[in-house]
Amino acid sequence: MPDSTEAGHVERISGAVHSDRRHDSAHKHVTGEAVYVDDIREPSGLLNVYLGLSDRPHARLVSLDLSAVRAAPGVVEVVTAADVPGVNDVSCMGRHDEPLFADDLIEYAGQPLFAVAAETREQARRAARLAVATYEDLEPVLTLDQARERGTVVFPPMTLKRGEAEAAIAEAPRRLEGRIVIGGQDHFYLEGQIAMAVPGEDDEVLVHCSTQHPSEVQHIVAHVLNVPANAVAVEVRRMGGAFGGKETQANLFAATAAVVAKKTGRAAKLRPDRDDDMVITGKRHDFEVDYRVGFDDDGRIRGVEFLFAARCGFAADLSGPVTDRALFHCDNTYFYEAVTAKSLPLKTNTVSNTAFRGFGGPQGMVAAERVIEEVAYAVGKDPLEIRKLNFYGGEGRDLTPYHQTVEDNIAPEIVSALEDRSDYRARRDAIRAHNARGGWLRKGIALTPVKFGISFTATQYNQAGALVHVYTDGTVHLNHGGTEMGQGLYVKVAQVVAEEFQIDIEKVRVTATTTGKVPNTSATAASSGADLNGKAAQNAAATIKERLIGFAVENWGVPREQVVFLPNRVRIGNQEIPFGDLVRTAYMARIQLSSTGFYKTPEIHWDRAAGRGKPFYYFSYGAAAAEVTVDTLTGEYRVDRVDILHDVGQSLNPALDRGQVEGGFVQGMGWLTMEELWWDKRGHLRTHAPSTYKIPACSDRPRIFNVHLLENARNRKDTIYRSKAVGEPPFMLGMSVLHAISDAVASVGDYAACPRIDPPATPEKVLAAIEALRAGKRPA
Repeated sequence: MPDSTEAGHVERISGAVHSDRRHDSAHKHVTGEAVYVDDIREPSGLLNVYLGLSDRPHARLVSLDLSAVRAAPGVVEVVTAADVPGVNDVSCMGRHDEPLFADDLIEYAGQPLFAVAAETREQARRAARLAVATYEDLEPVLTLDQARERGTVVFPPMTLKRGEAEAAIAEAPRRLEGRIVIGGQDHFYLEGQIAMAVPGEDDEVLVHCSTQHPSEVQHIVAHVLNVPANAVAVEVRRMGGAFGGKETQANLFAATAAVVAKKTGRAAKLRPDRDDDMVITGKRHDFEVDYRVGFDDDGRIRGVEFLFAARCGFAADLSGPVTDRALFHCDNTYFYEAVTAKSLPLKTNTVSNTAFRGFGGPQGMVAAERVIEEVAYAVGKDPLEIRKLNFYGGEGRDLTPYHQTVEDNIAPEIVSALEDRSDYRARRDAIRAHNARGGWLRKGIALTPVKFGISFTATQYNQAGALVHVYTDGTVHLNHGGTEMGQGLYVKVAQVVAEEFQIDIEKVRVTATTTGKVPNTSATAASSGADLNGKAAQNAAATIKERLIGFAVENWGVPREQVVFLPNRVRIGNQEIPFGDLVRTAYMARIQLSSTGFYKTPEIHWDRAAGRGKPFYYFSYGAAAAEVTVDTLTGEYRVDRVDILHDVGQSLNPALDRGQVEGGFVQGMGWLTMEELWWDKRGHLRTHAPSTYKIPACSDRPRIFNVHLLENARNRKDTIYRSKAVGEPPFMLGMSVLHAISDAVASVGDYAACPRIDPPATPEKVLAAIEALRAGKRPA
């Protein structure tokens, strides 16, 4: 605990919890000193690996002539499915539907057929393009329309049901229905996929990999090499971004490098070009969501039905859990008196889609907000009024579609506070007056809320381990299962350990995440990194601290309550000694100064078949108000101002959390406004580079950007120091920009109809909506 000095100043350690602390690698990122996988000193004799890809979306591989590849300059080895010593499979859920190398059946354009290892990367790249493949073309399923017609799913669908939605809709005074098409998104991490495998003695292999899930990579590599898990060590110091794209997608690259390394006895590194990276790896799922809603004249929703059809790609990957989470968030902050929501995870001959920040939740919430917007236009009210009218409330209005009671609802307070802070009412009136004067520049404003469930819906993933050593000089070694991808997890968990021992954070060293120190870890995903690993590290530190207290009581003969940990020292009775001195004395008395720690999230449970349970430990909340200006002659727009108020509980590190809110918002805005994936009729991804795939640039950020964290917002659940998750929830704040654009466009038709702009709201789509309203047509 902090120590009060005589002058009234509260003495605190450096890097205490709840204090601002810069990212531990920030200076290294700026100077280029940060070591990523491609910066690791290459072992002698390293081979560079490249992948040979299919040219067809759906075909039989009749033959594959690799003679020119093998004869190319510098080539040392070529591996195919026949060279895999174990199982030719890198599927993440054990469904055996995702081969490492396609052998007979090709299921998407860009699917790896083989790998070539050469002395240099350029030699491997050039050689990989010399293969001659002969195909027997099969009819591909590329679009959601085609997939709906075929009806093949990659994972069993799920249904959430509470009440009788069909009857409630039929009996409601008013009804409407529609469809929203929600685009996908590429992760566009700064550091691409990469893996380096170093063979060891016997069947051992060390894999350096850019992955969010080292334990899964360990499992996959062992599976492919046909060796036990204890022969594979996976190490991750940091990633240059991931956003879910390295939760399962790293498996293929790590396994390929490991196969080459074990076959040749030489270290092997695989780093694809950005173009091939984007072609090979999965994206955020695109959805078509059909909805039917019944409501009264005030706009209160009586019943709603959703069908979430997702383009999942050729294999299951994480599509089952992703489409499940879309259903879990089809309510956002709203209580539906009766609801039925169904998922339809459809198979297509495209790359297998995967995890992406929010994990399906954003798509569910976008659908919820479309329903709210539709109802608002139908009854002629401000969408914010309809949002507030349908908020979760007290008893009788607190049950989700999956039958979890919402116990911590602070959405109304956040929205009300942001409404005042952003001066929403006065600005909305001014915008209406501006638009009434005509002209081609129209303004729009929207205030949208966020409620996001925190926990893995696969209950077994809600656990974490940590390892803490205290050395005799009073410094601490910390290792845990969480991975650092730029979000600041390492420094947050280090702050927790520093706080427990009451030592400056400079004395805590966090080492690279490795399966050799903390086993069987969960992916750093679901916004749970700090929640899980922070608690596990706290548990390990507390165990050592208890040993030190017990030793002090025995050695100095004082009552337990007279052993108090103060900043960098310990008070024992009426004397104070430096923390390091206590540690050294304890060591001499043979007190164990190392401990593992463990944590599992309490209370949660889930029955997927029944569609009932408590999948989330708590909810994170937030709200954003966005103002935009739209050029009605071109469909182009700019974001003039954004105000955000976000709930992070009692923040572990407000500086890092603000950064996560800002970055999450911008990435969410990019998904909903400009990031557009496009496949041609041959099933080839054509938006596979920065030249064709647009992500937000500096000039796209809001001109005025006000971000605040909710104060005095201690988490009601027993999380690490009462903080809340912050990785994913802010992403959905970007919905405010989509709805502000919609508000501006609606002014062209005198706000008589919902513009129904499907995300991403590119200028082309915005202009099409404007032209439809000008022509007096109801938007499609």
